[in-house]
Amino acid sequence: MLPTTKVANNLSDVMKNTLVLIFLSTIVTPFLYAQDTTAKTEQEQLIQSLINKYTEAREKRDTVLLESILTDDIDQLVSSGVWRIGKDTAKQGMMQSSQSNPGSRTITVDKVRFLTSECGIADARYEIQNTDGTARRMWSTFVVVYDKDRWRIAAIRNMLPAVPE
Repeated sequence: MLPTTKVANNLSDVMKNTLVLIFLSTIVTPFLYAQDTTAKTEQEQLIQSLINKYTEAREKRDTVLLESILTDDIDQLVSSGVWRIGKDTAKQGMMQSSQSNPGSRTITVDKVRFLTSECGIADARYEIQNTDGTARRMWSTFVVVYDKDRWRIAAIRNMLPAVPE
């Protein structure tokens, strides 16, 4: 066999193998996806709505709404370092804080991460526009759980950003 014929046969085999690989990749690829992103997006929207209800309850000082969106065993660590443990203590502290820190509250969820299908973490920017025109900018993390057929807040962590060193 001539050397050029051997090279041509090897090249032909490589091309056949490449075409088979491309064909199989084209057929198999549509079936390879890790998650149903539609369901996740819907759950993210429900969690965003939950955080909006929390903001609304704080603005309106609505303890009935808070009652419906908090778990019984909620705990909250506020930016001053105070722990509020349990629904009654948390609600009381939230109402006192809203009264002593008047202003418009805005909580913007940046990211939702699911630990399980029934537990997630929502990271948010939390801003209080004070009545004197100044703004208090913080970070909040909400731990949410799917409880009694809906998402509820199980924990809140509010943090003041540290000054970079």
